[in-house]
Amino acid sequence: MSLSDAAFPDAPSPYELLSWYAEMGVTEALDETPHNHFTEPAPVPAERAGRPALRPLPGRAPAAARPMAAAATAPDEATLGAQALAREARTLDELKQALATFEGCALKATAKNLVFADGNPEGRVMMVGEAPGADEDRIGLPFVGRSGQLLDRMLAAIGLSRKEDVYIANLLPWRPPGNRTPTPQEVAICLPFIQRQIELADPDILVCVGAPSAQGLLGFKGIMASRGRWVEYDTGSRRIRAIATLHPAYLLRRPLDKRLAWRDLRALKAALDGKN
Repeated sequence: MSLSDAAFPDAPSPYELLSWYAEMGVTEALDETPHNHFTEPAPVPAERAGRPALRPLPGRAPAAARPMAAAATAPDEATLGAQALAREARTLDELKQALATFEGCALKATAKNLVFADGNPEGRVMMVGEAPGADEDRIGLPFVGRSGQLLDRMLAAIGLSRKEDVYIANLLPWRPPGNRTPTPQEVAICLPFIQRQIELADPDILVCVGAPSAQGLLGFKGIMASRGRWVEYDTGSRRIRAIATLHPAYLLRRPLDKRLAWRDLRALKAALDGKN
């Protein structure tokens, strides 16, 4: 048994690639060399050290007074607040409401919607992706864009459906601007919520989709080396089987790696059937 060509398309045309960039939030090229804007700021030159501080523009609050900056400067406090809120939630609905009121993550200020979950919370499989994309942010559900459509076809290839068999969520419930990779700080703040979500859903098998999810939940380093390997995940109430696989968005860019994802899917199917 193998996935059909419909499940994994051929290499995209230039038009499809540009469309994918637009879908991912890439609107313009700023430089030939990427820059990490989340590293520590460069030290102030000695000749500027004695100059008076610049005053904020009229009508504009200082950075420390703005919600996004405030959240970014207090990660420990935000993480502790997230842990407390997550522990208090007794149901998935309560957890969703707790996330809706949580103000400790700066991503909430730039996202259109909270993307909590989709699928069947009673399903035996829970899949956790990285973060919402443009379509997910607009609609408020995980995996609804091109990668979500591919994921549905992948599940169908092993006889599973999102509606009946699988509960789907993300490591982060808010979209990072431009679909950038979440920062370690953002993951740390949101981690208590997804951990509690897994505990409340109580699946038989956890599937981490993509590198950030595999690293954040399973501690894996490098998705290509760790995908397809079974480990145990402690939900807080019991230990369940867990596996990591490649993200559908990656497979849209690298369709030749579909053979690796197919091996992971076959391993998932065998585990559900009690064959491994």
